[in-house]
Amino acid sequence: MTELSVVIPMKNEEANVAPLLDGIAQACAGVAHEIIVIDDGSDDGTAAEALRMNERLGNVRLLNHPNSAGQSAAVHSGVLAARGRVICTLDGDGQNPPAELPKLFEPLLADETGRLGLVAGQRVGRQDTWSKRWGSKFANGLRARILKDGTRDTGCGLKGFRRDAFLTLPYFDHMHRYLPALFKRDGWEILLVDVNHRERQAGTSNYTNFRRALVGIPDLLAVSWLIRRRKKAQPEERGTAPADEAGND
Repeated sequence: MTELSVVIPMKNEEANVAPLLDGIAQACAGVAHEIIVIDDGSDDGTAAEALRMNERLGNVRLLNHPNSAGQSAAVHSGVLAARGRVICTLDGDGQNPPAELPKLFEPLLADETGRLGLVAGQRVGRQDTWSKRWGSKFANGLRARILKDGTRDTGCGLKGFRRDAFLTLPYFDHMHRYLPALFKRDGWEILLVDVNHRERQAGTSNYTNFRRALVGIPDLLAVSWLIRRRKKAQPEERGTAPADEAGND
């Protein structure tokens, strides 16, 4: 039975597919897992490389978006298709080291309380351009002041979470940047872990600071609204028959 699904959104990352998937296979070797690559409208050989890697590893699944729909849509498609009860995500550009994955899935698989919903990575020693680091620092600071989600780096692609909990969250474009706030909104416990970061080895980035800024403010306001409008009570069942007896005469 599959315990873990590793979900990777990719767009035009042909050269990064093989080293990234090999690294994931090594990091997850002790766990029954699958690797789900979502090809988000690539026009290179990303899909072909993923299929080739399945011939080698045997547990790679490829999903295709005919047109690019963005990272959140790709993650959502991957989680819907996943067979594991625990999901891990990481970016398809290779900057998130797969060796960090156990930090995410081990606490979730070992959780006996049923309260841990999300393990979120926070990058240390970021290997990005100055402009990306500055833009990220500004955005994270603004988000933290408004949402009070307790994390300094919500944009890190390394995240682990319960599949069932994720699928109850409201879906919207760019939701992947707000998972700590959304999980806290629904009453889940969150664990923050430091993770390493590395330089991009191949390909080019699909994002710019300007593009992120255009959508960032409306998204931030929308998430703040969702938090204020959350359901504030949960039912407690008392004095009822066991599930297999309820409704039987």
